[in-house]
Amino acid sequence: MDNLVIEIGYALDTFYFLISAALVMWMAAGFAMLEAGLVRSKNTVEILNKNALLYGIACIVYLFVGYNVMYPANPVSSVIPGIEFFLGADNGAADVVSGADDAPYYSTMADFIFQAVFAAATMSIVSGAVAERMRLWPFLIFAIVMVAVIYPVEGYWKWGGGFLDQMGFQDFAGSVVVHMAGASAALAAVIMVGARKGRYTKEGKPVAIPGANLPMATLGMFILWMGWFGFNGGSELKIANVEEANAVARVFVNTNAAAAAGMVAAALLARFLFGKTDLTMTINGALAGLVAITAEPLLPSAGMATFIGAVGGLVVVGSVLLLDKLKLDDPVGAISVHGSAGIWGIFAVLISNPDATFINQLIGTVVVFAWMFGATMVTLMIIKAVMGLRASDEEEMEGMDVHECGMTAYPEFTNDK
Repeated sequence: MDNLVIEIGYALDTFYFLISAALVMWMAAGFAMLEAGLVRSKNTVEILNKNALLYGIACIVYLFVGYNVMYPANPVSSVIPGIEFFLGADNGAADVVSGADDAPYYSTMADFIFQAVFAAATMSIVSGAVAERMRLWPFLIFAIVMVAVIYPVEGYWKWGGGFLDQMGFQDFAGSVVVHMAGASAALAAVIMVGARKGRYTKEGKPVAIPGANLPMATLGMFILWMGWFGFNGGSELKIANVEEANAVARVFVNTNAAAAAGMVAAALLARFLFGKTDLTMTINGALAGLVAITAEPLLPSAGMATFIGAVGGLVVVGSVLLLDKLKLDDPVGAISVHGSAGIWGIFAVLISNPDATFINQLIGTVVVFAWMFGATMVTLMIIKAVMGLRASDEEEMEGMDVHECGMTAYPEFTNDK
């Protein structure tokens, strides 16, 4: 009977892990819709191609090598992971019911698919930031390197038991390990490819380039919001007892509260600053609230989660305006949403997690930023030297869709110029 209870618990935890992975996979649709809605119609097919293909590439590459870099069976050191290929055998029944303290309580295959969709989500952050001017295939080649090596190495440092984890760096579901990491790579990519033509005047003043489909962008935001329940909730890793079930429910409540507060706070600040309620700020406020709570969605009260999300919403508005002053062109606000709000979220952990220290959170943040930014910059420099990164002026003017994909998203309408 005891073995039956253990096996039922194993099955339930595995099932919950798989459902969480499916929710995070659905975030790929959210990123695709958000980005497709915030670019001009002449670049819609190309950005959809990027989001679809990066997901497929990420899954293949992470299966082939990335997962074993992030979770090595035989690490070289706490800094350098090992390298193996493909997946080993899953847990056997004897291992599960052995009664050992380290007995597995969910399938390793469930863990793989959950981590694979996280890797794809990290790469998706980059695609929106370089939209409308970075060519498709150089981007996809970078995706291979990103998911095979760059992301798994820093993921190993925290979630694979590397030196950041040993040091005491706290990041529950990835405000820094996923979101700021992706934003750091995106920042390097934006610097490498430069701003879109016409985005800034000769005097450096920003010129708005509206997205083609804000209903689609709004749908993308809600899909991401839904997927985040799997992102944060699944990171609890267990649900098959009363304490863990309550913990997962609390994570859901806090995740939702932070998103709602971030949305409202960003909308209010935009109204105060611009005299209008900017929908793109409303959308990014919700996403910033989600990013901010991701570092610690379990320990705060619902009220504190609301505060953390609200500050994230304020931070993202300020960050978008700052990047414009610096002439860093990010069409979807990815660097601000995932980077600036991610940094706020990692330090907000100090409010509720007694195991977190300021210095450890700072070291973890700086190390991840330096690695992701530096490794991305080097990789893109090599790709640029070999095949180039940016579309030509003619291609950018006529649209990436025609030149990269040979079709348009809205053929009944005239393309933007």
